Amino acid sequence: MDHLSKRAADVLKDVDVVVGYTTYIDLIRPLIDGKDVVTTPMKKEIDRVDVAINMSLGGKSCAIVSSGDAGVYAMAGLVFEMCRIKNIPVMPTRDVSKKNNQSAALEIEVIPGIPAICSGASLLGAPVAHDFATISLSDLLTPWEVIEKRLEAAARADFVIVLYNPKSKKRIWQLEAAQKIVLRWRDKDTPVGIVSRAMRDGQTIQIVPLKHLDNARVDMQTTVFIGNSMTFTYKDMMITPRGYENKYAMDM
Repeated sequence: MDHLSKRAADVLKDVDVVVGYTTYIDLIRPLIDGKDVVTTPMKKEIDRVDVAINMSLGGKSCAIVSSGDAGVYAMAGLVFEMCRIKNIPVMPTRDVSKKNNQSAALEIEVIPGIPAICSGASLLGAPVAHDFATISLSDLLTPWEVIEKRLEAAARADFVIVLYNPKSKKRIWQLEAAQKIVLRWRDKDTPVGIVSRAMRDGQTIQIVPLKHLDNARVDMQTTVFIGNSMTFTYKDMMITPRGYENKYAMDM
């Protein structure tokens, strides 16, 4: 177990309360046996954070569980945002040594994890070995007009584009719309890696040409990797070169 994994496990072991989205809590049930657990369904993120903040202010240590990395399309930002709105003094754990006995600041530690872009990329090969942009296709919190501009800019600049939240039961048209935008700037046969449930039960991996992306089976637990103009496939793997071949002799 590496240092970060151990730190996460230690926190889950030591805290009084664990709060999280029901699906994510179910994934760690063996680690939190006997703990007080608060779960909420999808779209109840504010309720989740509010419960955790109130419990912490009441003297209980509390862990909020996210998938992937807590700071990447997850809960860490909302925690700090709500503390600012509520005017609650906060102190990151890196500064705890500076805390005096009179300080009422809420101590917050963000424990890094492995984001979907990294776990998915490792299963595909090396699709993000050069510059990339990550864009969420969920327009629940970000207007679609903004998402369109970001897709256009990333495609035009030849970034590898990593799409989070590509499709849900209600959001069914955004992925095809994104495909059409990228196709304005990218060859129709550009490799696209599609990873669902990376490192979990039910994991699936596929690579399709960009022209067929709209027919791919994706959901909210899928991460989509659209290659740039240099991305290629080799032995069922997807690779974006860094540029070594253009600078150094590699056929030694």
